[in-house]
Amino acid sequence: MASGSVGILGYDSFHFAVENLERSDVFYRRTLDFREIARSGAALTQQSRQASRVYAAGDVRVCVSTPLGQTCKASRYLRRHPDGVMSLAFRVADLDRALSVLEARGATVLADPTEARDASGGRYRSFEIATPLGDVAFRFVERTDFAAFAPGFDAVPADDAPSNAFGFREIDHVTSNLLTMKPAVDWYRDVLGMEEFWRVSFHTRDVAGERDDGSGLRSIVMWDPESGVKFATNEPLRPQLRQSQISKFVWDNHGPGIQHMAFSVPAIVPTIDELRRRGVGFLPTPAPYYRAMPERLAQLGITNVREGLADLQRLEILVDGADDKYMLQIFLREAASIYDDERAGPFFYEIIQREGDRGFGYGNFRALFESIEREQRASVTTSPAG
Repeated sequence: MASGSVGILGYDSFHFAVENLERSDVFYRRTLDFREIARSGAALTQQSRQASRVYAAGDVRVCVSTPLGQTCKASRYLRRHPDGVMSLAFRVADLDRALSVLEARGATVLADPTEARDASGGRYRSFEIATPLGDVAFRFVERTDFAAFAPGFDAVPADDAPSNAFGFREIDHVTSNLLTMKPAVDWYRDVLGMEEFWRVSFHTRDVAGERDDGSGLRSIVMWDPESGVKFATNEPLRPQLRQSQISKFVWDNHGPGIQHMAFSVPAIVPTIDELRRRGVGFLPTPAPYYRAMPERLAQLGITNVREGLADLQRLEILVDGADDKYMLQIFLREAASIYDDERAGPFFYEIIQREGDRGFGYGNFRALFESIEREQRASVTTSPAG
């Protein structure tokens, strides 16, 4: 492996392809209280044959595109997949160095680097590489005093509204699902130069004994120690491998891809209270989880949770950690379930508050897995036969 760092500074943005741009606009602006900060200009819209809008909260930037023709990137993606993330962008300190290191490690560069300058002399440079995540590309961006979101985008004038009401700060991590994750994990290590951060493996038979149903997963989190960028990668486990929610995601997504992203917040209880008031649906957590919580927290050595157990149970927020460092997290329902539209896709968001714990929480990880499976079984039960 070629020595040296790619020089990732952090996440720059992520790019969705969607069939219904207005639905996304309502979700980001009215529900999540993101601000629309840019739109594709007339020239870029005509050239790219897709309309794009950019939403921001804290350091999070999401670009949402819908096709206006049959040959654009969004159209090509949506012919193969439902709505989903088609590219993820990272800021780098030196684009030339990033390109040199990545090519030396075997990265497949999709096109020569591009460069643009604005009227003030600011510079934007970028290139994309292929990934093991199906049709998801990774983009590397070097910005030098470049005012716009990206070349060809027009800024949307800011209103007088305050900053994001929920305090969304940054992307905490990105999670992908594949039927086999070793090629992806090896690629993160050998091409991106990342290191292993965390791993877990379990099956529902571990706690339920012999049973005719259930499934499991294996997950490995890779990270870039310099920037803190983290990627969790999941694969299903036998037996009943096809019953796993990991397998179902790959089936529903028509291939591997990004399952969810986590947004960090400073205070999760008021955030979830307000999001529920706005009609946001979350994956349910069973009552036994909270009945067992006092004993479980004692076993983990967590004595300083400030949030009340009654609030956590009422809002179905998960808790994990160790040695008086803890984390609180919750997961939105997948888009297809929210909109009752399979073309909306199996992607969802996670919201997380960290109080010293930087891990992923075995207990919470398992609770998420089993919660998704309960929701999937319920949807099968209530679906009409046919």
